[in-house]
Amino acid sequence: MAYTVHQAKTNFSRLLKEVEAGQEVIIMRGKKPVAKIVAIQPAAKPNLPFRLMGAYPGISWTPDAFDPLTDEELREMGLDYLADAPLKPIPEKPVREK
Repeated sequence: MAYTVHQAKTNFSRLLKEVEAGQEVIIMRGKKPVAKIVAIQPAAKPNLPFRLMGAYPGISWTPDAFDPLTDEELREMGLDYLADAPLKPIPEKPVREK
């Protein structure tokens, strides 16, 4: 559909509904078309392949991968302040009385 600038300003919400319904709206200045309103297509999601955790080829874990680091390993990584920190005992859980 084609509308004049005045009609487009007056009925802008209605024009948007037409565009959402799939129509193209042309804005005319006199008899000359100056703009076209069309719906924006949603961005296509990239089609990424499905992968399971740990299913990357060439990557493997050693049995000690998640063991705590030794003081020497912490120092090698530049984390001296953690190696020298005093260890705090695990607090006991309070017993709830009924």
